Amino acid sequence: MIKSPYTSMSSAFEKFLTLYGEDTQFQRERYNKAFDKFCKSFGENSAYVASSSGRVEVVGNHTDHNGGKVICASISLDSLAMFMPTTDDFIYIASEGYKEFKINLKEIKPRVESSSKALVEGVCYALKKRGYKVGGFKAYITSNVIGGAGISSSASFEVLIAEILNFLYNEGKVSDEEKSYIAQYAEREFFGKPCGLLDQAAIAYGGLNKIDFSNPDKINVTKINNKTDFTFVLINTGGSHANLTAEYASIPLEMKEVAKALGAERLIEISKDKFYNSVKNISKQVSDRAICRAVHFYTENDRVDSASVALENGDFTAFVNQINGSGASSLNKLQNCYVAGSTEQLIPKCIALAESCINGGGLRIHGGGFAGCVLAIVKPDNLDKFVNDLTAFYSKDAVIPLKLRTYGTIVL
Repeated sequence: MIKSPYTSMSSAFEKFLTLYGEDTQFQRERYNKAFDKFCKSFGENSAYVASSSGRVEVVGNHTDHNGGKVICASISLDSLAMFMPTTDDFIYIASEGYKEFKINLKEIKPRVESSSKALVEGVCYALKKRGYKVGGFKAYITSNVIGGAGISSSASFEVLIAEILNFLYNEGKVSDEEKSYIAQYAEREFFGKPCGLLDQAAIAYGGLNKIDFSNPDKINVTKINNKTDFTFVLINTGGSHANLTAEYASIPLEMKEVAKALGAERLIEISKDKFYNSVKNISKQVSDRAICRAVHFYTENDRVDSASVALENGDFTAFVNQINGSGASSLNKLQNCYVAGSTEQLIPKCIALAESCINGGGLRIHGGGFAGCVLAIVKPDNLDKFVNDLTAFYSKDAVIPLKLRTYGTIVL
């Protein structure tokens, strides 16, 4: 279907139920404001609209980089772009809260810089490397995908840029899988963050999925037909991810040290039985923590399969058991709930406090860990009380109910 640019946002409002699960005055005002900002910034009176979700990691904490599995979901928080093509070889981007920048497409070269501009350059470079076209456009971007909260604000932005270029210059031929790899390349090679594929794939594909990363050259995605009824609630503990790069990097590194000791590159290449039968022999080659993290990998992979079955069968209790088991494993085996030796333990404290009002739901660390957020699985009849009770410990803005959404990244 050929899409035309919007001359007002009223037609876009009709799509809010599909995108956000609700049509709210907040979203209407947000779209109108972004449209006005775009028109004023670039002298336009119409715009295409693209939306790119954030994501939650439901189960599968730190398994993707060793070929494991994860259940993930796109959520109702998103990065929103008003955009139009240009006739020159420049990309012009204005973003709420950030300095405007432009990119000369003829001058993009590999470099590393922790900036939005570098991410856009990385996406363009990766698209061309895969044989796709790039071209100029102008965009105004705003996002409520909270930075530093583990819901992938950077991946949301990366896939958004990839989809804009896919729509404008490639007739929609760039697949969700390719957009995942393109966005990952931008973050790793131009932004300098050694990320896995989880964030980008969750957003590119959209919906609720089980993703298997065992094949390094192919993302295996299975849509989950969820028959349970619950709400995700994200609790932002207020911790900072700054200066934690070494902590994050140690997790895949130590898991791969175990794999290497057993003659492989990634843990997925070693069977669970072989690992357990070899622990005694490799204990002098790798650290005790590395062994614990490997145990987490294997048991977490099993939890992903069990949680997927529970969701398909509508078995909420079984699903919650896997969520809580994942949380306990991340604390005791993966050991990414706080920095070793630190008395600042925001994640364990949050879980301990939230347990008093979860009332049969589930709690686990969310995302990379060491700081950031806790994910709660809450029954619908307990949602209002749970959110209200938590405001005794956290600000209202830090307790965020999230709706699932079908689409990850889309041009409306």
